[in-house]
Amino acid sequence: MFLTFPIMVIRVNPIEKLIVWRWENMFYIGIGSFFLSFLWRYLLRKKELGARKTEQGEKTGTSLYQWIAASPRRYTPALACLTVVAALFPFVVSTYQTNIMITALMYVVLGLGLNIVVGLAGLLDLGYVAFYAVGAYSYGLLNHHFGLGFWTILPVGALMGAGFGILLGFPVLRLRGDYLAIVTLGFGEIIRLILENWNAFSFGPSGISGIDRPGLFGISLSLNQSIIYLYFLMIGMTLFTIFVVNRLQNSRIGRAWVALREDEIACQAMGIDKTRTKLTAFALGATWAGMVGVVFAAKTTFINPASFTFLESAMILAIVVMGGMGSILGVMIAAITLILLPEYLRAFSEFRMLIFGAIMVIMMVFRPQGIIANVRRTYTFRGKTPLPDTTEAI
Repeated sequence: MFLTFPIMVIRVNPIEKLIVWRWENMFYIGIGSFFLSFLWRYLLRKKELGARKTEQGEKTGTSLYQWIAASPRRYTPALACLTVVAALFPFVVSTYQTNIMITALMYVVLGLGLNIVVGLAGLLDLGYVAFYAVGAYSYGLLNHHFGLGFWTILPVGALMGAGFGILLGFPVLRLRGDYLAIVTLGFGEIIRLILENWNAFSFGPSGISGIDRPGLFGISLSLNQSIIYLYFLMIGMTLFTIFVVNRLQNSRIGRAWVALREDEIACQAMGIDKTRTKLTAFALGATWAGMVGVVFAAKTTFINPASFTFLESAMILAIVVMGGMGSILGVMIAAITLILLPEYLRAFSEFRMLIFGAIMVIMMVFRPQGIIANVRRTYTFRGKTPLPDTTEAI
């Protein structure tokens, strides 16, 4: 009650120079805290009981996700229903709802890209938004000066993101942990400050306006049609990202990333090229950020440095951590939740960020492994023929 007193009780009206005291809010907070404390203690005891069972080797039960994924009879109808809902969504809801869903899908792709760097390779990158800005300004500048279209610049934005990822990767090859986080944070701020102060190149704080929306074989589209077209474009990009990231995760380079995350010294001792593995992680993670940056510029038709602050990097990192490090489905659920939740909490405009923060705290206390923990694969080598016994008595 004391901590929330300035926010929930005191309300200042600067126009009429009045202070409104809302004492009833303090009463509601007190009652709510009293009953929620019992729920909090119950959940903590349940969490401790589950941890004890895990330590003792007892089975803790199968999660809903594992139960559905275990059989095609369960997940095939779920995927079919999801496909139908996704296909009909822009035609049964308003343009506003479609627009925020496009934003959510953009953060899904951004989260999956950062998941390569942070979730799989274990490299804490706090400057991920810099690659996002590189892709957006690649499209904005090339479209403004040369009139190049969306589909021409989309691969260019991906290549520019990958190039800047390698540019960041080289200086930080020997860094890890907090030091790596500080350097990547500085890299993100350098990119933002260059875009904000180099007026002759990036138009400074004024930004770039009038950027063309994605085209469809030269057909002119209305605003509503462009939003629907962009929605299906993001659906396709999301599916493509899921396919590629899943294949990478189960490939040789994916196993090298996981080994690098678990123990860098042991990874190098096993013969894995640490330099190439780190640079590949930075380059591939930045590739998706560059592509989404191009989509962002086409969606808003206006970009400026204020759209690429550290808070964007923090939001994308929160998506990865909340979803589950290395978990594709978890990152998707976290991205959709964290982007749509503030929009649907606009009815609680005064308290929505308070609710948002409380949900994050509760999530990190009771599910520190994320919404869906990544299940580590085990690899077993089984030879076709047994090796001959060559031991001899000495």
